[in-house]
Amino acid sequence: MSPQEGRQSRAANGRPFVVAAPSGTGKTTVCRAALERDPRLRFSVSHTTRAPRPAERDGVDYHFVPASRFQELVQQDAFLEYAEYNGNLYGTSWASLEEPLAAGWDLLVEIEVKGARQFRERRRDACFVFLLPPSMDALRDRLRGRGSDDEETISKRLAIAEQELEAIAFFDYAVVNREVDQAVADLLGIVEAERAGRTAEARERHGRAQVFKHWRGAADD
Repeated sequence: MSPQEGRQSRAANGRPFVVAAPSGTGKTTVCRAALERDPRLRFSVSHTTRAPRPAERDGVDYHFVPASRFQELVQQDAFLEYAEYNGNLYGTSWASLEEPLAAGWDLLVEIEVKGARQFRERRRDACFVFLLPPSMDALRDRLRGRGSDDEETISKRLAIAEQELEAIAFFDYAVVNREVDQAVADLLGIVEAERAGRTAEARERHGRAQVFKHWRGAADD
């Protein structure tokens, strides 16, 4: 048995629900609201080399670490998945998954889109949800509304977002974040359906292929 398989067998009680999205889509807002509404969910705190944003707390929003420490963790095989995004590194550690899953908690895992394929290969039991913005124009407005990036950086983020849309093929479901309360309700509906074994029902409503097709069609109108 490989170390990864051993880790997975020890953490088989709960289930990971992975949420990824292009930057600016609102995945953090949606995930935190979902955690408040579902007492059976816990949050997996990822590592990152980027600087904290206002109001973010180390150990709560992310484990903020220097690049040298991140690379040490990579060498130690501490990450289930890690990826580079816009010059910064992000990763989900095995430790952040093992304890809550082994205790029976379902785990909400917020990751960068690039890490989704690695996660899927190493945690076959995970459920993957791709969060879409209302449109690319709306995403541009949201990024501008942050007030933290110049136009060149925003254009770069939008170009990355277009590339990230191709990764939706690795996901099970898609949710469009037009309005936060509805997006949260959709996400929790997927979680409940997966828990209850009603996957056919959930895929009919939120299957990534039809949601993405409709989303693309609306953008073309």
